Amino acid sequence: MGRRVAVVLAGCGVFDGSEIHEASAVLVHLSRGGAEVKIFAPNIEQRDVVNHLKGSPAEEKRNVLVESARLARGNIQDLAELKASEFDAVIFPGGFGVAKNLCSWAVDGKNCTVNEHVNSTLQAFHSAKKPIGLCCISPVLAAKVFPGCEVTVGQDKNVDGRFPDAETASAIAELGCKHICKNVNESHVDKANKIVTTCAFMCKAPLHEIFDGIGTMVQEVLKLA
Repeated sequence: MGRRVAVVLAGCGVFDGSEIHEASAVLVHLSRGGAEVKIFAPNIEQRDVVNHLKGSPAEEKRNVLVESARLARGNIQDLAELKASEFDAVIFPGGFGVAKNLCSWAVDGKNCTVNEHVNSTLQAFHSAKKPIGLCCISPVLAAKVFPGCEVTVGQDKNVDGRFPDAETASAIAELGCKHICKNVNESHVDKANKIVTTCAFMCKAPLHEIFDGIGTMVQEVLKLA
């Protein structure tokens, strides 16, 4: 029987929601791994809305659950309804929506707050010793909620201009967590906490390398499950 995996989205679109390629990659690799997937998102208003053509703010309001439903093809539930007891693992794709809607990292950095349902979901899976997968900026959720854990967001230096957000690694360390440097096609497994992370679009890399890196994360999550 395939593993039951919950996927948590943060909207639709890299600048104000879930990164679409990352969400798709997670779902493709889960499908290939024979997992049974259900998708969730918090039923809250987005912190902001970005015109992705112009890269500028849009004067409108959008709902995270409603926007995430675009990626889920309508088959989605309110995150408040997620029960860790019904799943073997949970995965969070990245995108600025994670740092804006699932927590306030985009504004407050390491001093951010985490959405109550995101926090309770992470705590429930962790307490049940069930694996948690995170990619791109999503590992900051684990860093904030689980001090002392190990995660990767790629490199801690902007190597060859490929890691423009390398300072995130320093912020993670300031939270009392250990940042593990990894390449885009790799993931890191914190065996003690069953947390699996990969950098995805935190690295400027060809799409297929990002896709493959997410694949290693998903594979490790399924192994731990």
